[in-house]
Amino acid sequence: MKYDKFFELAKERGIEECDLAIGEEESLSFSIFHGEIDEYTANNSLGIIARGIINGKFGTATSDYYDNEIAEKLVDDIVNNARVIENDDPSIIFEGSPKYKRINLFNKELGDVPTETKIADAKAIEEKIRAYDKRIVEVGAVEYQEEVSKRTIINSKGLKLTSKSNSFVMFAYAVASDGKVTKNGIGYQLDNDYSKLNIDKIVKEAAEDALNKLGGLPAKTKTYRAVLDPDVVRPLLDVLVSYASSEDVQKHSSLFEGKLDKQVASKHLTVEDRPLDKTLFASSFDDEGVATKNLTIIKNGVLKTYLYDLRTAKKDGVESTGNGYRAGAAIGIAPTHLVLKKGRLTQEQLFAKVKNGVYITSVTGLHAGLNARSGNFSLQAEGFEIKDGKIDHPFDILTISGNILELFNDIVAVGNDAKPSFSSTLTPSILIKKIKVSGQ
Repeated sequence: MKYDKFFELAKERGIEECDLAIGEEESLSFSIFHGEIDEYTANNSLGIIARGIINGKFGTATSDYYDNEIAEKLVDDIVNNARVIENDDPSIIFEGSPKYKRINLFNKELGDVPTETKIADAKAIEEKIRAYDKRIVEVGAVEYQEEVSKRTIINSKGLKLTSKSNSFVMFAYAVASDGKVTKNGIGYQLDNDYSKLNIDKIVKEAAEDALNKLGGLPAKTKTYRAVLDPDVVRPLLDVLVSYASSEDVQKHSSLFEGKLDKQVASKHLTVEDRPLDKTLFASSFDDEGVATKNLTIIKNGVLKTYLYDLRTAKKDGVESTGNGYRAGAAIGIAPTHLVLKKGRLTQEQLFAKVKNGVYITSVTGLHAGLNARSGNFSLQAEGFEIKDGKIDHPFDILTISGNILELFNDIVAVGNDAKPSFSSTLTPSILIKKIKVSGQ
């Protein structure tokens, strides 16, 4: 086996147990601007993260290349790194789960589509956006990205796991103007089946996103009933679920500490991690080699589980939930494919239930504008006024503020309009009782 030398050297140097996480990627990307190829890149890359246990301490090492000399360097770095580790966290190399679900995430036909076809389709999207409406004054770019990823985990206990996946995403950026202001819009499609590319849908999404923002009026500063678009719910839900990290609970830095089997959100909220669903984000094992499983995190507003990796599970005397994922050389905790269970109402029916309020379509500044310790947030946003149950006019830039726990407790209804994106989190729109808006 190609990596045998590493394991032989590790044993000779007294490394008790060790593993390699190997990531291989092939990527293609290009952009079209004014009918011409603006940028074009094709790359292959390799990333290796090695870990080893010496005297109960984890040492780590990384490389973007591999041969026998690199194998020796990885072992040296692990030994040196382990010597300076001072924490008492348990160090575990996993022997493997009894069973793993077989998941096929690779579509060979994507690579068989000629690059010339993809370029022609991108050019067609640009042309169609330009012709969509006389108020479209520019197409910022049409971008195509394609990636093939192979993930392998090998360890000294005989475990070897491999997964291979591929995908593409086509982006289009439209620019609209009414002579007074200029607004940007985006449309995209993510898939690994190129035959499903819907050019007209991308064109309409990008153009309408820009056009609908024209004619914005100032928002009155007050508290509104609100519908939050899936693009807004998604990052907020990511923050909410981060409180279910067992690591943060053990460090006493989670707002969900002591909340297991207690109400933490509205009864309308059910959130699951679904790594075994057939999606582009599916995974049968986490980055420690633990078999993943579909699990309910919040059910009807009640917190049902914390998320564990091997280290935090051992501390609490439970089994890992298969949520150990790498952040560089370190293992952190994260969901694989987060899903907010959809409701029965369309987005239009949610607007009708609001009657008079706001529809928030995007937020920015989440990292700077949200205090994870308290859950308080103040975020720049875009959106529309809802009058008599229908979308009325767009707002100029506004700010929304509140508390993330209160927001998810204030859910009145959940939509059925879950919108796939290049994020692994899948959410529909939600209707909430109140959100504070600062405008005029």
